Amino acid sequence: METVPERLEPVRDPAEAALADAIVSEPLPTADQALAPPAPTRARSRLRRRERPLLAVSIPRDLLWVLGVYLGTRCLLLLAAYLQAHFGNHDFLHELSNWDGLWYRKVANQGYLPYPSDRQTTLGFFPLFPLAIYIVEPIFKVTGHDAIWSSSASGILISGVGGGIACLYAYRLAEGWWDRFTARRATLLFILFPGSVVFLMVYSEGLLMPLALACIYYLERKRWLLAGVLAGFATAVQPVSVVLILVCTVSALLEWRRRGFRLSVLRRVIVAPLLSGVGLACFALFLWAWTGTPLANYRAQHHGWSEKTDFLALVHLTTKLASEISGKPGEPPINLNLIVGLIGALLLGGMLALVVLQRKRISPEALTWTAGVSFLAITSEYVPPNPRMLITAFPAIMVVARYARGRFWTLLIWANGLLLVGLSLLTFWGESLRP
Repeated sequence: METVPERLEPVRDPAEAALADAIVSEPLPTADQALAPPAPTRARSRLRRRERPLLAVSIPRDLLWVLGVYLGTRCLLLLAAYLQAHFGNHDFLHELSNWDGLWYRKVANQGYLPYPSDRQTTLGFFPLFPLAIYIVEPIFKVTGHDAIWSSSASGILISGVGGGIACLYAYRLAEGWWDRFTARRATLLFILFPGSVVFLMVYSEGLLMPLALACIYYLERKRWLLAGVLAGFATAVQPVSVVLILVCTVSALLEWRRRGFRLSVLRRVIVAPLLSGVGLACFALFLWAWTGTPLANYRAQHHGWSEKTDFLALVHLTTKLASEISGKPGEPPINLNLIVGLIGALLLGGMLALVVLQRKRISPEALTWTAGVSFLAITSEYVPPNPRMLITAFPAIMVVARYARGRFWTLLIWANGLLLVGLSLLTFWGESLRP
């Protein structure tokens, strides 16, 4: 005789049973929990990721701040140049192409002289910046402007964009050496320093500086191939970039020593110093084929512009300035470039002392770059340590932010801002002051 079970339970699906058990075991929410927004689940997070645009880019707030300050100062300088051109009856684009910018524009439009010369010619300038102008120039030619207007606008655009990139890498480097607070102050000082006027002119620093700062940044992070490629491009921009060959070599040797002088490490790090001189070598080979000598650039600079390395360059500068100050009335006015150069040399000495104090925080690559550029500045017979050379030795500028505090910092920032506008106006107009 069959017995009937006391309780019959329906057969449930295993998944449904697990879900029901979870619901039963979950405690009831309190009143506050019921009013709170639902917590994001994994499925909801995946849905949100799908809803985001594919080209969405997340830019850190500090970098946006850097770009905002940089663009603000460039707009201020543009306004100052425009007002000076409007009330002084000068050509606006000519002001922003003054001094070396006129030569770079000439190289972009006319090319190099086909024979060596000891005069001031286009052979005295490196090729990558005018080549970049030549590439960008057609964008402005379609508007109906002539070659001079188009090359000027192209050079200003390249310098402006390059200057912004340089500021971003300056912030990243300073953040790695110190902290975010000091990095913001150091970048602000870098942007407001009077030498930053070159980031608004047809000057090759707008191309050199982002390449140099990026090269040092990636050397610090052991990205040897990328750093070597950047240095190779930089050495085709201007003679100062030759210091990057030394920087890459020092960085590679330090890494090789740290790794125990192993051959496998040497094969990996040697790519940076090898690639760093490619730009200079290509330019020399081009001059050899084009003019018959690889030294055509040296001849134009040495004889045409009287440029040479002299350990007594600052002594000669001081002597010449003293003779002009003690000159008779009615003689030509004092050369402002001599005054600015001498002041720059004194400032450079003080800033290098601060760099030495921070030598354990600043990377060896940046220290090597600063030492090399400073050496070229104080031994150059033609270009003394003016604002353009000082900002090229950027760690010497940025290290000041590590020590400046309180009222002195406020005064320093305002002084740099006023000098940036004032000296820029002198640079834009006539031949009063080189950048």
